[in-house]
Amino acid sequence: MSTIEAKLANNGGVEDLDVILVGAGFAGLYLLDRLRSMGMSVQVFEAGDAPGGVWYWNCYPGARVDSPGPMYQFSRDDLWRDWKFSELYPSWQEIRDYFHYVSRKLGLNPDIRFNRRVNEAEFDPASNRWTVRSTDGSVTRSRYFVLCTGLASKPYIPDLPGLSDFVGERHHTALWPQQGLDLAGKRVGVVGTGASGVQVAQEAAGVAAHLTVFQRTPNLALPMRQRKLDDDTIRRMKEGYPRAYEKRRTTFGGFDYESLEKSASKVSEEERRATFERIWEIGGLAPWVGSFSDLFVNEQSNRAAYGFWRDKTRARIKDPALAEILAPTEPIHPYGTKRPSLEQNFFDIFNQSNVSLVDLRKTPIERVTRSGIKTTAGEHDLDILVLATGFDAVTGGLTGIDIRGTGGQALKEKWAKGVRAHLGMAVAGFPNLLFVYGPQSPNAFANGPTCAELQGDWITGLLDHVRQRDWKRFEATVAAEEEWRAQVHALADATLFPQADSWYLGANIPGKPREMLSFIGGLSTYIAKCNESAERGYEGFAIG
Repeated sequence: MSTIEAKLANNGGVEDLDVILVGAGFAGLYLLDRLRSMGMSVQVFEAGDAPGGVWYWNCYPGARVDSPGPMYQFSRDDLWRDWKFSELYPSWQEIRDYFHYVSRKLGLNPDIRFNRRVNEAEFDPASNRWTVRSTDGSVTRSRYFVLCTGLASKPYIPDLPGLSDFVGERHHTALWPQQGLDLAGKRVGVVGTGASGVQVAQEAAGVAAHLTVFQRTPNLALPMRQRKLDDDTIRRMKEGYPRAYEKRRTTFGGFDYESLEKSASKVSEEERRATFERIWEIGGLAPWVGSFSDLFVNEQSNRAAYGFWRDKTRARIKDPALAEILAPTEPIHPYGTKRPSLEQNFFDIFNQSNVSLVDLRKTPIERVTRSGIKTTAGEHDLDILVLATGFDAVTGGLTGIDIRGTGGQALKEKWAKGVRAHLGMAVAGFPNLLFVYGPQSPNAFANGPTCAELQGDWITGLLDHVRQRDWKRFEATVAAEEEWRAQVHALADATLFPQADSWYLGANIPGKPREMLSFIGGLSTYIAKCNESAERGYEGFAIG
């Protein structure tokens, strides 16, 4: 039952709240619980019909998280003690079950408005309130507007000629039918080899009459090392949870491990090889964020890491021609500068007779036809077309809403030539608005639940600070957001990341400014900078 009876304003019965949160993922649920406990009237507006955020929409075959289950949950002991995942890397079904469990345990559902997709929000300087309109026709006002839309909430569908002509089943992985789709015995085409493309391909290869994978850029995917967890294993793992959760708040990526305190360039070839081998056996994201400290700043060290990955991968692919496409002799971009996916048998499926690989760099798509895809080399007949084509990441979930600040300018217009977002959470000209996991925060380089908790704590601190003093509004200053933007870009420019055309830089979306969208200095450093601002009376904000 809701702890606060929402007030009706004297403006035609429009609901008036202290806080509107958008999105019922980790950040939305965390903030809902925290803000309610402070006595604030707060609701979550969620486009789906259940909690879970991106995990409501991620229901395609094989969808699963790429963080170990112990790390991919809230750190509260009253939540983790009574919960267990059956696999080290949980499936989308289990992640959904977890969100339902959290919502029941904390009694959150009465304050979540499901099937309510926000499409407009406008700030009224006279009342210092946001008016929020949704596609269900609802109009709600609030003093504070906090967006928890995540970094992957706006699917990107490329403008492929003839796409609407295809007569078979056609779905983007992030818009998959909630009732599922049977791939068995079908001719399946998967366009894209990012995380969802890898996961769908692994599933389809085992059941499809034929699977065709259309690859533009090789995925430097890492071994997942998936395993089932029995009760005894879970019990032993939980003994270490308190320490692990404390540690994850202080590490670079919000996990319970750090990169090594040594450089690949400073050790012998034998030690480098032995270290790569040891971390490879750990699996998961360890070969990416738990390896040598100089992999993303030293080209020689990075090349050594790529060579190790390439040789391990090619050993699993029987056809040398396919091996060259999937794991090229020379890297197309530096190792790890595009988000690596975790795979279970992705490279092995190309040894099967029912799986084909199309190299779109050599034979691009000319058009989609009624019955399949036509490349410059010929046509591929399909029954099901899977668009694993990614997202307008990081900014898309925010700019996809028509958000207008004090001068009537839309957030999308303000960011048209580049993002300005102080501490990755606030924007000048948009008072009383904050966002979690947004642009110029550690988003893509941080564990989601850890980021949700740390940023959530900071946001509740700011809102409490403003409320206790009965101040009406706050917003980032222009000088602060420009200074923060400069810091974010300087950090990125000192690394190899700008050498890859990745979604980290918005390079996958035509016309989007090419710029680093993440704070790459680490979650612990980021939170220290946020706390420093708070300790100085929220430096960088105009409050009054």
